[in-house]
Amino acid sequence: MQFASPADLSPVPKAEAPRDCPLCPRLVMFRHTCREEHPDWWNAPVPAFGDPDAWLAIVGLAPGKHGANRTGRPFTGDYAGELLYETLVKFGLAEGTYGANPTDGLRLRGAVILNAVKCLPPANKPEPGEIRTCRSYFEASLAALSRVRVLLALGQIAHVAAARTLGLPPVSTKFGHGAETATADGRVLLSSYHCSRYNQNTGRLDRPMFESVFQRAIELSR
Repeated sequence: MQFASPADLSPVPKAEAPRDCPLCPRLVMFRHTCREEHPDWWNAPVPAFGDPDAWLAIVGLAPGKHGANRTGRPFTGDYAGELLYETLVKFGLAEGTYGANPTDGLRLRGAVILNAVKCLPPANKPEPGEIRTCRSYFEASLAALSRVRVLLALGQIAHVAAARTLGLPPVSTKFGHGAETATADGRVLLSSYHCSRYNQNTGRLDRPMFESVFQRAIELSR
């Protein structure tokens, strides 16, 4: 399989990590292990995906092993992506049909998807130092997306990463489904439970709950 470079895929190419980013030793080792096991997978830092003129930035945690780490596009190929992309289409934030692969032709309109950590972490759990290290890419991406007014964080780790990037003290910016905090420059951090299989199967998050935060994001953008 021939892979495109992050610069070919991302609305903010200068903010992307190189394919063989060396900054986090544990993640580098895990990346090499995955390349040996699955040489036809993406197995590299996953670039942002979406509209360079986005007003909404959706912030995820990190690539899933059988999702973005396999396909090279955020939330693509795993269970969480089904609800996310269906919701984006429903609210006019995406056009086309989600086909669980980066060649499905799906395009985002007014939205972009970023991850707090660009590389696959073992057990889907990045360490605090890895989140701090990857924040430079997240900050550069957000700085390049000058029209973003609302950040929607999916899960607590993404919430904390986004809060720190926005200059909001995490201790005073509590995570919760539907929680929102405004910044001094008028942007808003909105948070949601992650659309993971676990949260959906346990009932912690259902479709109406998830759709409600997108409806709120649209209201905040007006």
